[in-house]
Amino acid sequence: MPRKPSVALTEAEQRVMQVLWETKEASVRDVHEKLNKKRKLAYTTVLTILKILHDKGYAGNRKEGRAFIYIPLITQQEAQQKALSHLVKRFFGGSPQALAQHLVELEDIDLEDLAALREEIETQK
Repeated sequence: MPRKPSVALTEAEQRVMQVLWETKEASVRDVHEKLNKKRKLAYTTVLTILKILHDKGYAGNRKEGRAFIYIPLITQQEAQQKALSHLVKRFFGGSPQALAQHLVELEDIDLEDLAALREEIETQK
């Protein structure tokens, strides 16, 4: 039985989505060319990743001539929220407080950062 696809973006999927967020729309060739400036990938790999993103609901497409043009269906902020929610559910029992406590304990947060966090929390109430 095949593994259920993750709702969270893989590293490769995130790189492809970054191109879509920057360009607003792109063909497979456009994405391939942009990604190859930093890291060599096969055209078919980019095509496969775009199909996966389409299946996951992160990207839509339309046919233009013989090419498919892909567009992002969610914003980068929405993707970040999905990833964070996935992280909180998977590693912190669904508790944002447990994640925040972990970050405070793990990172060297100074008093200015804590004051800024407290202010942000107060404005959200």
